[in-house]
Amino acid sequence: MRVPVEVSVFLLSLLAPGVLYAMNNIPALQEPLPILGMGMVVLGLVLLLLLLIVQNKTKVDPLFYVFAEFSFTCMVGLTNALEQDGFISGFMGFYIKMGEPHLSNSYAVMMSYWEGVVHHALFFTIIHRMFRGKSYRSLGLLWAGSSIAQQIVLIPGVVIGKHGSNIRPAFLRNVPFFVVPFWAAFLLFRRSRVVPIETADKVAAEQKKSLLSRPVDLLLSLLLLGAAAFSVFRGFVVLDCPMDFCFSYIYQYEPYLKDPVGFPRIMMLVYLFYALPLLTVFIYGLNTPGCSWMLDWTIVFAGAVAQTQWCHIGASLHSRTPFTYRVPSDKLWPVIALNVLLAAVPTLLALRCHTSPAFFLKSVPMGQTNGKKKEN
Repeated sequence: MRVPVEVSVFLLSLLAPGVLYAMNNIPALQEPLPILGMGMVVLGLVLLLLLLIVQNKTKVDPLFYVFAEFSFTCMVGLTNALEQDGFISGFMGFYIKMGEPHLSNSYAVMMSYWEGVVHHALFFTIIHRMFRGKSYRSLGLLWAGSSIAQQIVLIPGVVIGKHGSNIRPAFLRNVPFFVVPFWAAFLLFRRSRVVPIETADKVAAEQKKSLLSRPVDLLLSLLLLGAAAFSVFRGFVVLDCPMDFCFSYIYQYEPYLKDPVGFPRIMMLVYLFYALPLLTVFIYGLNTPGCSWMLDWTIVFAGAVAQTQWCHIGASLHSRTPFTYRVPSDKLWPVIALNVLLAAVPTLLALRCHTSPAFFLKSVPMGQTNGKKKEN
């Protein structure tokens, strides 16, 4: 009986903890340069094993190697999260000390959980669909948004934060993890989008409706405006806005924003300079018929915000964050509610776009469906 490819990839990813355990007990492999070199060798061997797994396949999607290779590193992330939280031991000590010390920080721990659970599940679902001839474009874009957001917060956060003075050669492994998701997203954007078939009559009818006659879109527009305002506000807060309400917020509600690790500050700036323009164009897309790009970009944005908000909320409550930077107990629920709502809005928007896409499709001649004219 032939083992499904996704099962083989999963079993291969389970080797990651064993590799870490072995390196943690071999002193010769615990210096900065050997750690980087050994990491490259291990990833090379994983790629070789992947080639053997699919050697009988006539045509293999190049993105398979990306998702399968990254699934191996996801297990490294999950191992790190479990060790930092005290569930296991003896795997990551050498790497935290001589590889990437920032991975012991609460933000990185939450990031590792996201990699080990969410990204891992996405990879196996994508590979399963890939080898059964099903579309995985939307899932791939969701991962790309999540992974890109992870790296554009992680890399600058390490450099400018308190870990910037202790960067080791192993930190260079983040370069391909930053570049590859952009390349994968580029390939996915070039592929055909799979959407439900809508008749030209229905598309025309939907696109004639004003925003006031579409209550769901009206509510989403208001929520996007709120998210934009919140992003501007927190951006000003981390830029040391001297106004009293900014001062009160950072000390009484989210003191984590001034944690010297740098991650929360970078994240708020990413929201201010990148998320804010996207929120603005999404409001435009909800008001303007035929904005088909909404179907893709809302997925990318939902993945990005879900990842960053998970890390931000978790880190602001985590025991590894100094007590003075955690959310005060008397303000816990308002702060969590605001941050969860911020994470939920892009997801709700993406679901709205994909469950009823007629308003966003390009208009076609009346009576025409799926590129074919009806017979008179």
